[in-house]
Amino acid sequence: MASARKRRVSDGDEDGQHDNQQRSAPQSLTHPISPPRKKRRLPDTPTEAKYHPPFKSVGSPFQLTKIKDLPAGLNKDTYTLRDVLGDPLISECWEFNYLHDIDFLMSAFDEDVRSLVKVHVVHGFWKREDPNRLALQESAARFHNVTLHAAFLPEMFGTHHSKMFILLRHDDTAQLVIHTANLITRDWTNMTQGAWFSPRLPLLKPEHDEGRPRIGNGAKFKLDFLNYLRAYDTKRPTCKDITTKLMKYDFSSINGSLISSVPGRHTVTQSTSSTNFGWAAMKSALAAVPIHSTIEHKPEVAIQISSIATLGPTDSWLKNTFLHTLGNTPATTFKVVFPTPDEIRKSLDGYMSGGSIHTKTQSPQQVKQLQYLKPLFHHWANDSASGLPINASKVKNSGRKRAAPHIKTYIRSHRPTPESSETDIHIDWALLTSANLSKQAWGEALSAKENTVRISSYEIGVLVWPGLYGENAVMKPAFLEDALPPPEQTRGDGDGKGKEDYDGKDEVVEVALRMPYDLPLQPYGPGEVPWVATASHTEPDWMGKIWQA
Repeated sequence: MASARKRRVSDGDEDGQHDNQQRSAPQSLTHPISPPRKKRRLPDTPTEAKYHPPFKSVGSPFQLTKIKDLPAGLNKDTYTLRDVLGDPLISECWEFNYLHDIDFLMSAFDEDVRSLVKVHVVHGFWKREDPNRLALQESAARFHNVTLHAAFLPEMFGTHHSKMFILLRHDDTAQLVIHTANLITRDWTNMTQGAWFSPRLPLLKPEHDEGRPRIGNGAKFKLDFLNYLRAYDTKRPTCKDITTKLMKYDFSSINGSLISSVPGRHTVTQSTSSTNFGWAAMKSALAAVPIHSTIEHKPEVAIQISSIATLGPTDSWLKNTFLHTLGNTPATTFKVVFPTPDEIRKSLDGYMSGGSIHTKTQSPQQVKQLQYLKPLFHHWANDSASGLPINASKVKNSGRKRAAPHIKTYIRSHRPTPESSETDIHIDWALLTSANLSKQAWGEALSAKENTVRISSYEIGVLVWPGLYGENAVMKPAFLEDALPPPEQTRGDGDGKGKEDYDGKDEVVEVALRMPYDLPLQPYGPGEVPWVATASHTEPDWMGKIWQA
C-alpha cells in the first residue's frame, strides 16, 4: 500500500497518512465458487415505496458509509467497501482515487473470485521516483491481476482527487460508484463518507436510441462521463480501454448530472453536446434546475467540505466566481460547514481524524481569508457550548456528529412557507463530490479574453434535484435512514387539500436526501476557529492524546 506524503501544494486537498497493513494472500481457487455470503445488498437504484396515492416516496440518491464504532441504530441503510465490491459477478473493476491500499482493496472482493477480477488502479503519483508510486508498485506486484495507471497531471499543484469505481459484471451490466473516501482503512471505519450508486446499466440494444443529451438525462451523463475519462488520455492511453467498453452500455436509467474537473484550460460552452468542467459544469447544470430565490423562502446553500484551500486575501474568487455559480441571489444565505478543534477532539478517532481535514490560518494571506470566511462558518456536530445558540428542541439527528467529516456535499434548500422552521425545509439541489473548496478543484476565475477556465485537479461528483423524479416532486432531508417517514393520513400539499381531496391525477413524489449532519446548523461563536491540521493542539482529545504538527 502507498501512504502519501504531502506534495508541496497549496490547495489543502490532500488526505491524511495511513499505516501499512499486511493482508494474507488471496485464497487459491481449488474448489467450486461458493454462493455469496448473506449481507445487505445495496439498491441498484434509490428504493421506491408507494404509500397511498397521490404520494410516492423515493429513497435517497446518496448513501452513507457504515461507521465501525457506532451502534446499529445509527448505521441503517449504510454500506461498506465489501458491499460495493463483494459481488462474485464482478469481472472488472476500475478504481480511481488519491490514496490507495491495495491489500485493503483486494480484501473486499469475494474470496472465490479475488484473483480473477481484472483490477485497474488509477492514481496520481506521476513522478517515477515518487516514493508513493514505488510503494504502490510494490504492493500491486503481489497481485497478478492488478494493473496500475498514472493519471496525467500537467498542473504543478494538481492532484488526482477523484474517488470512483467502475464495475463490469459477468451478467453484462456495468455500474458506476462515485464517492468521497480514499481507498485506505481509516476512511472506511469512523469517518463520515458518502456515495452515489448508478443503476445497473445494461448493454445497449441495437434498436435503442439513447436520445439527445439534456441536462439531467442519461445521454448527457454518458457524454460527460466518457469525456471525463478521455481527459486521462491526453498524453498517453490510460482509460481508453474502459471508455471504449462503456460506450456499449445504456445510461438512460441514470437521473443526475455529472460535475467533474480535469486538469488544463477548458473553453466554457453553452452547448449540451459538449462538456464543461469545474465551476462551469456546475453553472451550466444549475441553469436547468428550478430554485426558490425569494426572501420569504429564506434560500440557503450549505457548503460542507473537509478541506479549504488558499482562496486569496480577498473574497473575490469566492464571491464573484464560486458563490455566483451556486446562485448568489440577494436573498441567498451561504454557510460553510467545517469542524472546529473541539469537534475533532470529540470525534470517534480523536485527533487522528484531523489528519484528513485541512485548512490553514498561519500566513498573513490566510489570516485575511479567515476573516472573510468566519461569518460563514458553521459547526459539523452542531452541539458546541461556545457556538451561537440554536433551538435544541428542533434538532434533527443525523447520527454522524462524532464521525468526523470526509464527505463533501453542497446543498441548496428553502423553506416551503414563511412559517416553516429551519429544519422543515425543501431541497432545491444537492451535490455529492470529491471536490473541496479550492481553486485547484473548481477552477480559477473565467479568463474573459479566452473564455476559458484553468483547473489543476481531477474531481468527480453527481448533482441531483427533485425535478429529476417528476414534475411535482419535492426533495426533503432524511435522517438516520435513506427514506422519509410515511406521510400523515390527513396531509395536504400546502393549499389546504388533504388526501381525500385529490383525484389521483397529480401525484406528488417525495424524494429523500440522506443528511450527513444535524439540522439546524450552528454558527461558530465569536472565539471559535476552524480545525487546522498544521497547527499543534495541546488540549487532549477524549482519548488523552495531543496533536503535534
